[in-house]
Amino acid sequence: MNRTLFHCTMAILLLAACSASAQNAAGPSREDSADPAEQVFKNIQALKGTPANQIGPSMQFIANSLGVECDFCHVRGALDKDDKKPKQTARQMILMQMAINRDNFKGEREVTCYSCHRGAHDPVGVPIISDAEPKRPEPEKAESAAPALPTSDEILNKYVQAVGGAAALEKINSRVEKGTISFGQQQMPVEVVAKAPNKRVSVVHTPNGDSTTAFDGHAGWLGNPGPRPPRDMSALENEAIGFDATFYLPTELKKMFAQFRVRPAADKIGGHDVVQLIGVNPGKAPMRLFFDKESGLLLRSVRYAETPLGRNPTQVDYADYRAQDGVKLPFQWTVARPNGRFTIQVSELQQNVPVDDKKFEKPATPPAKPAGN
Repeated sequence: MNRTLFHCTMAILLLAACSASAQNAAGPSREDSADPAEQVFKNIQALKGTPANQIGPSMQFIANSLGVECDFCHVRGALDKDDKKPKQTARQMILMQMAINRDNFKGEREVTCYSCHRGAHDPVGVPIISDAEPKRPEPEKAESAAPALPTSDEILNKYVQAVGGAAALEKINSRVEKGTISFGQQQMPVEVVAKAPNKRVSVVHTPNGDSTTAFDGHAGWLGNPGPRPPRDMSALENEAIGFDATFYLPTELKKMFAQFRVRPAADKIGGHDVVQLIGVNPGKAPMRLFFDKESGLLLRSVRYAETPLGRNPTQVDYADYRAQDGVKLPFQWTVARPNGRFTIQVSELQQNVPVDDKKFEKPATPPAKPAGN
């Protein structure tokens, strides 16, 4: 993997954001504002009126749907230029998608880029001939009564007990984990530090410097190797890391959603039968949580980031649960998105160790040098 591609992959997987800072002369803070995009970025056409903080996630949704990188449509270092034909085509496709939904689905977002592209930049219009004999539908069997599903309270209470109980959880106030992060064949050291109530920082030690993802209990920030200063997270990024940083997650889940729906799960996870719990908040995309039917442990979460063009999904699988200091914790988790995945494997874990709050604070940005220096 060359250095450019390596940094691009790291940015996509760790930060989950498509930066358009090269277009913004007013500074990165306005990219995360609710101001109309055309007031913040240069040469906005199809997405006029869209909040500026939705442009990055929308670009990421297009990249996910087509299986491409930013430079498929954009000129690297000059994102506002119209030199590439795919960018002009993308604008036409965005307008077409909006028109289809407006004229046929009462404005509901039923059709998206992914509806046709399915991860390819050229949609397929002709059915593909399979190399194998197509599967024929099996004769319908007499339906048997579906087993009764547990209630949401029963699922969440079982989860709390599975990890050791509320009393054991409350005895822990900090956690320091060290291990490795794997991107395919690439492996690097990683450190994850968390502190109650909801502070968390993860640092990947790359060959070119540290890549940092942090949440100070209220807001998150991101730091990359290189000269660029750390940046604040967008609202969508804050919402995602806020869930990951919840120190007492098993006992806090009940308070995080206005409503829960219990649904059966069609597939097993890691060979385990699971039950699905869907958390819903008004005006937000749902979160899907999958619990081991037997042990009660959380095995998977799936969340969605809303964009004007569609939902960007993130799946986190939790595995290798081990008991330490009276509580069970996953020593492995895999974060997967349409454009890639990474796995963190913990090799060393300490709890109730002193952790300075400054570790979670964003470093101060050095003052700009006077012109001419």
